[in-house]
Amino acid sequence: MLFLPAAALCCLCSALVAMAADLIQEDLTLTRGVDETVSFSCQRTDQCDQDYVFWYQKKDTDTFTRILYIQRSDGYVYSGYNHPQKDDFSVMNKQNGCELKIQKVKPSHSAIYYCACWKDGYAYSYLIFGSGIKLYVTDEEVVKPVVSVYPAASRENQEEKRFLLCVAADMFPPLVQFSWKRRKENGPLEELPPAKEEQQELKESECIAAIRVTDQNALYTYEHVCYVQHETGREEAQLQQEVSAKTSPPPSRPPSRPPSRPPSRPPSCPPSCPPSRPPSVSFQSQCRVKLLSLMYTVLIVKSLVYCCGLSLLRIRRNKGPSTCCTHAD
Repeated sequence: MLFLPAAALCCLCSALVAMAADLIQEDLTLTRGVDETVSFSCQRTDQCDQDYVFWYQKKDTDTFTRILYIQRSDGYVYSGYNHPQKDDFSVMNKQNGCELKIQKVKPSHSAIYYCACWKDGYAYSYLIFGSGIKLYVTDEEVVKPVVSVYPAASRENQEEKRFLLCVAADMFPPLVQFSWKRRKENGPLEELPPAKEEQQELKESECIAAIRVTDQNALYTYEHVCYVQHETGREEAQLQQEVSAKTSPPPSRPPSRPPSRPPSRPPSCPPSCPPSRPPSVSFQSQCRVKLLSLMYTVLIVKSLVYCCGLSLLRIRRNKGPSTCCTHAD
């Protein structure tokens, strides 16, 4: 009974090591017209423990397909994996990296391209990947996103957490990457502590939203800045979060004399009192609440799929070499 938790912990540790040592692919998307040239860069190959750097293609309806590999030591290229478009690709070593190139792109080249290499673990070797670059082959014009950030709807008087919502809309290609910083009382911008902050992206048909969970009981006033990385560059939006120092209520003292007899009926409510029934929730607030619910659902599903994938990968590696993840001869 103890084997499964131990195996899961081992897979999780290996996955965390792999994530910490990913290769770097700086571009998120690239948009090209037919017959134009495109190049995909891959950096930090010095951390690879073996001489091979692989390139994979991932189309929307297909699995990962290996295109070729290049040897870092001498630039030798092997493309004998029977990829249907292998003659369209070339690759060359760069300083601390390599570059995959398509001289004349076609609509069939639309896909995500990943670089990968072998990393030696404690018990076995595993592949580390770049984040992937998605190629759009189209004549549509590239449009930068419109970015806005504001507090997401939450329960009144919530004690610990507050939600900030950053939305990117009206862009093409429809892929962005979010990051956050904050400024304390007109000080310098600082990175948000990853251990205390969480982020989840929610994709809809016309926009992408990122939710940042912040500390409601912070001791300072912060200005939060949301950065959105797009093919056109980096856009930003900021929000002043009024969070002042917590103050403790004064200690209660017993009355000097017994209180007088309570009134027979409560005093009448002044005109400034809030109505007895809460106002109706606006449509925008309802959407924000639904986004938060969807965020946690997507996060749970992603975690389950990721754990299952790690388990299947471990089982396949124990059974023997596979087409995708075997050492190249």
